[in-house]
This record gives sequence, C-alpha cells and structure tokens, in this order.
Amino acid sequence: MRRGTLAFEHTTDGAPEHPLVTTKRFDARRLYIALVFIPLLYVLIRYLPPQALFTFVVAAAILTLFEFYRLHFGQERAPLEFALGAVLTGLLLVNMQWPALVPTLSLWLLFLFLVLISRLLSKRALKQNLTDSGILLLGILYIGLTLGHLPLIRGLHGGIFLIFFLLLVTWAGDAGAYFAGRTLGRHKLAPVISPNKTVEGFVGGLLLATVAALVAKLWFLPSLTILDCTILGLGLAGVGALGDLAESAMKRSVGVKDSSHLIPGHGGLLDRLDSLLFTTPTFYYYVTLVNGMI
Repeated sequence: MRRGTLAFEHTTDGAPEHPLVTTKRFDARRLYIALVFIPLLYVLIRYLPPQALFTFVVAAAILTLFEFYRLHFGQERAPLEFALGAVLTGLLLVNMQWPALVPTLSLWLLFLFLVLISRLLSKRALKQNLTDSGILLLGILYIGLTLGHLPLIRGLHGGIFLIFFLLLVTWAGDAGAYFAGRTLGRHKLAPVISPNKTVEGFVGGLLLATVAALVAKLWFLPSLTILDCTILGLGLAGVGALGDLAESAMKRSVGVKDSSHLIPGHGGLLDRLDSLLFTTPTFYYYVTLVNGMI
C-alpha cells in the first residue's frame, strides 16, 4: 500500500522513532451527527420496506469500498479499479440477497477472471499488478461480503429487532471502550497498531456491550436468553475490537489517521463501520447456526 502522512516523534539525530500520540478532546460534532443519523436509521429499518435497507447497504458499501481503495491508491487516479470494485461489490450484494439468480461459485469465478483481466487494461505500473489485484479482491470481501449480512439479518424472523440488537450492542461496545479508555486507560492494548487503545477501554467495551445486550432482551427482544445475551455482549464487543484494530493496522501501514473526512468528527465511513464489519456476520451466524433463529 502507498504511504501517506503521519506525524512522527524524532530522536536526537532526527530519525523518526515512533508515531506521535496526541490526546484529543471530545468533539461535539460526534454527538450532533449521532443525533441526526440514528433517528434516520431507525426509520429506515423500522418503517421502510426491506428494499430500502438493501439500497442503503449497497450505497454504504460502495462508498466504504472507495475509502478502502484510497488507502492503497492514494491520490493516484484509478478509475478502472474503482469502477470495477463498485460493480463487483454490487453484484456480490445482489447475489447474497437473491442467491438463486446466479450460482455463487460461478460469480466468484467471474470476479477472479475480471480482476485479473482488468490488470491487462490498467494504465498503472506493471510492478503494481499483483498488489492491485489483491487489493481489489480484498476490498470486495472486506466490505461487500461483511456488510451483505445486514439484509440477511433483516430477512430473518424478527429481523428488524435483531438489527437493532446488533447495532445497540456494537455501538455500546465502541462507546464503552472509548469512555473507559479516556477516563481509566493506563495499560496499552496494542501500542504499535493503535497507541490510544487500552486494556481498560477494552474491558469497558465488554462490560457495556453485555449490559446493552441484557437491556435489549428486556426492552424488545425477549426471545434471546440471558446466556445468549452474555455470549453476544462479550463476543460482539471482542470481535468489534478486533475489527477496529484490523482497520487501524491497515491505516497505520500507509501512514494515515482517518480513511476520509466524510463524516465531521468521525472520519470516514470505514472508520465508523470497522467494528460492524466484523460483528455483523458474527451475529448472523450465531443467531442462525447456534441459536437457530431462521
């Protein structure tokens, strides 16, 4: 991946030693965006037909995919790569929603061939061929395959409330980690990947996510047991933290802090969805394979 810009501390001889860690104050824009976005998302999921959520997921997936590709391509123009990624991601989401249209294995074979053939048409340097091919396919898997499970959850019995449960627990895990880390954080969780994340923040995320899962059971999802809520609270918070760290590792590898500046106070869509990309398929397979909610 291409390297961007990142502030570094320097040793006495001027050589970069490690990334400069700065303490940020709470950005009120994060709260304002949440106050606007959450009600709109509630209406979209609760009152509009399933096709509306599917359309929203397709749009969000493509925008997030573009942010992921920019981590690699930087400021270079790569219209062929971006267009191909968008088309293939859309096809993947359609296939996940309506698998009878095209056999899945045939679709993935088509994806592979199109990505490899596109390298013959690209104007980028030949030495980037192998890396570009890998990035193209990884983006489709990382963004499309994971987010594509949201419409699948919507299609389950009680799917609307299952999505609310997923979002509530995932966001509670993120919020618990953020506030516990800011107030109690002392021990670094992954200093090389994300210096601001702490063990205390991780534990705070686990606890608040579990509480949120139990509250959701009492509030709107009584079909889940206390054991289910405990497993999902701890599991989704843990998996979400891994998703956050995985995205941080990719950004750090190219020297950027945020995937974009699309959302004031939050960064890019990829920055906001990194946990959800991991928790969504995890939750789907728990409720379908373990809990049996089909």
